[in-house]
Amino acid sequence: MKKVIAGAVLAVTALSGASFLSARTASKAAAPSTSQIVLSQWNEIGRKLVAMAEDFPEDKYDFKPTAAQRTFAEQMLHVAASMYYFTDPAQGQKPRYPDDPKRDGLKTKAEIVAFTKKCVEDGAALIKSKGDKGMSEWTTDPESKQQVQISDLAYSLAEHSGEHYGQLVVYYRVAGLVPPESRPKK
Repeated sequence: MKKVIAGAVLAVTALSGASFLSARTASKAAAPSTSQIVLSQWNEIGRKLVAMAEDFPEDKYDFKPTAAQRTFAEQMLHVAASMYYFTDPAQGQKPRYPDDPKRDGLKTKAEIVAFTKKCVEDGAALIKSKGDKGMSEWTTDPESKQQVQISDLAYSLAEHSGEHYGQLVVYYRVAGLVPPESRPKK
């Protein structure tokens, strides 16, 4: 009887170990690739910025918390256009907006929302087209003039976008509004 119980315990232990190894192998196979991780972060901050651009009242687009700061519209144009500091160098080009875009051609909320969406979409399309191999290539950072991997340049621009997202949250709060991400989920 002891041999039967010991055999059953041994069989269960062996099966548990095999299940653990199988699950561990499956989880490794399902791990996202470098380009998928970069794309996910890019799209997440892009989604938040687009949501703000769409949500903030148009009559408050020229609002700024203090006289020394950019308006909401100027902040949105700055953060959106800066995404080309990733996409353009990653394609061997100079950034198309060395300075923030002027409001001349981007006067309305609809124009700024469309511009923001396009900047995010252009970055996402580039990350997809580069894939893992292309994201590991090297380019020159337009600011530091240092050689960086394209994936690192993408991360730095996602971080820059996150910093401006935080500033835009302050614009919401000072204007007496609740940012979209802070609202209760339905």
